[in-house]
Amino acid sequence: MDPVRDSGRRPAVRTAVRAAVAMVCATAALVAAGPADAADAPAKPRIEVEIPGPEHGGDAGSGHARVPAAGSPARTTGRLSPAERSADGQVTKMIDNGSTADRLDVVVIGDGYTAAELARFHADAEQKWAEVTAVEPYTTYRNLFNVWTVDAVSHDSGVSGDPDPATVRDTALGSFFWCEDIERLLCIDQPKVDAYVAKAPAADLVIVLANSAKYGGAGYNEPSATLGYEGISTASAGHPKSGQVAIHETGHSLGKLADEYFYPGVPEYEKYTGPEPGESNSSALPADRMAAQRAKWYRWLGEESPDGGTVGAYEGGNYFVTGLYRPTDNSLMRVLGKPFNLPGVESMIAGFYQHARIVTPLTPTDRTLRLRHTAKASVPKLAGADGRQPVVRWYLDGRELRRFEGRTEVSVAELWLFDFRTHRLTVTAEDRTPSVRDPKVKRTLRSSVDWNVRL
Repeated sequence: MDPVRDSGRRPAVRTAVRAAVAMVCATAALVAAGPADAADAPAKPRIEVEIPGPEHGGDAGSGHARVPAAGSPARTTGRLSPAERSADGQVTKMIDNGSTADRLDVVVIGDGYTAAELARFHADAEQKWAEVTAVEPYTTYRNLFNVWTVDAVSHDSGVSGDPDPATVRDTALGSFFWCEDIERLLCIDQPKVDAYVAKAPAADLVIVLANSAKYGGAGYNEPSATLGYEGISTASAGHPKSGQVAIHETGHSLGKLADEYFYPGVPEYEKYTGPEPGESNSSALPADRMAAQRAKWYRWLGEESPDGGTVGAYEGGNYFVTGLYRPTDNSLMRVLGKPFNLPGVESMIAGFYQHARIVTPLTPTDRTLRLRHTAKASVPKLAGADGRQPVVRWYLDGRELRRFEGRTEVSVAELWLFDFRTHRLTVTAEDRTPSVRDPKVKRTLRSSVDWNVRL
């Protein structure tokens, strides 16, 4: 049975049922601790993770559980050979779309792959990233991402808990199924994962692929204070639904989206009575009040959504059966295999641009460019079906040079300078996607680069 489902993000919920559940859990923990001297030992850090939905069925998630940050203690420590150690920790840039400063950097690490299986890990990483970028808005914005692989060499092939709880394997990241006695919950030793993440030049998002075909995964959706990544998604490399599990988790980590599923029959989550949730896809407002107050996803009300149906306010979501509304009936934040809904797409794009800039200088900006020089910039191509591309414009001292629109390089000689003053040359790129309607988000979809130029 899954643990009591609790988002951990809702301090306003203070029901008697919750208090009773907490008391039962605390009592059980003390009983499990054994004698008083054992109970007095320092508690090991635990973190909250999202549990994926059952293998059979469409549910995207099954709530949350608090798990040990350092994973299961039942790990072995077989030593690697010199040859294995030399392969361990190798970093490869699998997808290169530019500077880490201007791209969203994804780090993929495998667990349960021996040194002889690293080629398969790289193939699995390519396959899973292909699954991710088959879903919008990842498809359109695939060129905003760099993808790094970090080779983690395991002593044993496969991961613990596969095929059964008694199976223990010695792996680099300590991945294991049956975490907290939930078969499909695939946990990791997060400090070990972080040690490998730190080897990559940058990390905004982390994916851990277990060398297994067993269904499972987990969402570690708290940002890293030390390494900067938004979250960790774990997934089975060999299961066809694992890519969907990982994409759903990025909805939390990158898009800051709420889950849109709910828990019928769980008294604590029958009716929400708290304040307006912070997530962009969850609201206590029905559609008419949302429109009147110009709140949340009001700009999308009545629009046809890619996950099917019309954007409205569908009761049930963020774990509660009543009192909270979701934008559509069945988006990826509720059902695996579905697309993000329109408000979800907008939030994901906003998340992408928190880490990526749409224009990168190729010509250094720290020196004055002269007649023989050319100002060059890189603007990533968008890969959407509509063929839309960023709008690129050039300015000299704030005055637009319309003849250069769409270009990514301009020579100083083309500027027709007639004095010996230093001037400012600026290139701007703007993503005018119709998938973003919030003016605050729109402002993040534009960036610029300046150079000093003179004769």
